[in-house]
Amino acid sequence: MTISLNFELNDRDLEHFHAEMEAAKKAAAGKSPEEIVDCAARLLVDAQKGTIPDFIMQRLLRLDDLIAMARDEAWALAGEDRDRVLGALAYFCNPDDVIPDHVQVLGFLDDAIMIELSVRELAHELEAYDDFCDYREAQAKRRGLEAEKIGRADWLDSRREELVERMHTRRRREAGGPGMGYGRSSGYGMSAGGRSYARTWRPGMFKFR
Repeated sequence: MTISLNFELNDRDLEHFHAEMEAAKKAAAGKSPEEIVDCAARLLVDAQKGTIPDFIMQRLLRLDDLIAMARDEAWALAGEDRDRVLGALAYFCNPDDVIPDHVQVLGFLDDAIMIELSVRELAHELEAYDDFCDYREAQAKRRGLEAEKIGRADWLDSRREELVERMHTRRRREAGGPGMGYGRSSGYGMSAGGRSYARTWRPGMFKFR
């Protein structure tokens, strides 16, 4: 038996979460990029210790992708692009969640909402990274290599540069208006028949049971 619940966040609700994000960014100002990424990674470690509803799991999967983007040697995010991802991850350095993570079932709800907002804000970054991971795996198979062992390779650089430029172009095109669309980059890969989190390799850490 399953129950479908839908809820909406109004402007006041969104203002609250945006304020929480800005506060988290300020609080994390003294932390190194590695510390910020590690904070977010600990959330995934804690999440896997219990049972997580699928709608939260789907969003934690996208948090895993944001962490992978920051850690992926071949993707090599730099400058403003890296700062945008780290800014999204900064919220997860806040020890005082709106809903404490130890609360059963709903403990990660506020984290899921913040991930949802970050996914919308970083839609073009995620889409470019998804395409990069797809390309890396396809080329790795063609060359008889393992995607996870490639690291930085010359034949990946040109594709990465193309995707980063496309990402910048799409982001500039959206300047002046919020990126609220979903599209492929939302990445909530649930099949109609149940749990299906298949995706191409990336240096993620989420293990599905």
